Amino acid sequence: MSDILSSLAYLNGKPTAQGKLKAQADHFQVVENLGFEFDGHGEHLMVRIRKTGENTAFVANELAKACGVKSKDVSWSGLKDRHAVTEQWLSVHLPKGETPDFTEFLAKYPQIEILTTCRHNKKLRPGDHIGNGFVVTMSEVTDVADVVRRLENIMITGVPNYFGSQRFGHKGNNLSEARRWGRNNVRTRDQNKRSLFLSTARSWIFNSIVSARIEQGLFTQAILGDIALTDVKASDEDTGITNAKPILVNADNLANINESIANDSVQISAAMAGDNALPTQDAALALEQPCLDAEPDLMALIRGNRMRHDRRSIMLKAQDLQWSVDGDNITLKFALGSGCFATSIVRELIEEIEVERQYS
Repeated sequence: MSDILSSLAYLNGKPTAQGKLKAQADHFQVVENLGFEFDGHGEHLMVRIRKTGENTAFVANELAKACGVKSKDVSWSGLKDRHAVTEQWLSVHLPKGETPDFTEFLAKYPQIEILTTCRHNKKLRPGDHIGNGFVVTMSEVTDVADVVRRLENIMITGVPNYFGSQRFGHKGNNLSEARRWGRNNVRTRDQNKRSLFLSTARSWIFNSIVSARIEQGLFTQAILGDIALTDVKASDEDTGITNAKPILVNADNLANINESIANDSVQISAAMAGDNALPTQDAALALEQPCLDAEPDLMALIRGNRMRHDRRSIMLKAQDLQWSVDGDNITLKFALGSGCFATSIVRELIEEIEVERQYS
């Protein structure tokens, strides 16, 4: 199975067990958590949907047709996996207060359900949700005992906070295009494509930095010049971090920072590259800068679009992680903040066996 992330380091070594992910749609279930209540009135109709085997953009476009509005009048907080059963909110701009008849829409698309509707005074924007709940089943696992041992370790150490392979497109096509855009100085008015390839570029460089830290034994240890994060709240769909307080690690606070990292009150960060110089210094700058220099085309794209530098935690810890074993199937239940990838947890557990999809 081709894996765009195959070059990235594993925290606990490459898994020895093999298994299937998303062999069935309900083997990957996602429930969005917005983290706030609606007003009950306003110009936007909020629609809670459950979809099976469809991507968010397709559902939004078809919902727009059913509501008699343009596609741009339907928005969402986060894109959800296609090969899965997912629940999320969509907002539809219907300022006259009407509620469309969805009978024909639902009859045409039995794989889409409307669970409830409500009114709100603001449309949904990317990253408005605080996170997602997951139920993930790994099937036909060849070494269940090894996966369980790894799960016990992950409860303590977490996993690398990698952006998942879906960020980089089928067979890495988004990454190839991002490099081409940077190399050829491509300009466009298509904001969706621009955002997609910029996000791809920054995510790839972030992953490279995290992998380098693991290879150098620095995943759980801050070094001089690092940027540590306190008061971390994951909510931004792109960076995964917002409202975090950065602290420059120096000789005076290094010991205290590492003690705080050990008790999970502080997190080490890596660059979400921008057009300005890295804020890291000393040993941390020497670790991060080569990862940017190794991708001149991606950096040309980032700098050409004047992206603002940001930081993202290098460690991902699942919230309320539980698991159950049924023969050679292992089912995980957990929650993650927005912008974090469930597949980054699975990557540390099994080597995926390619699945021939039995659902559209």
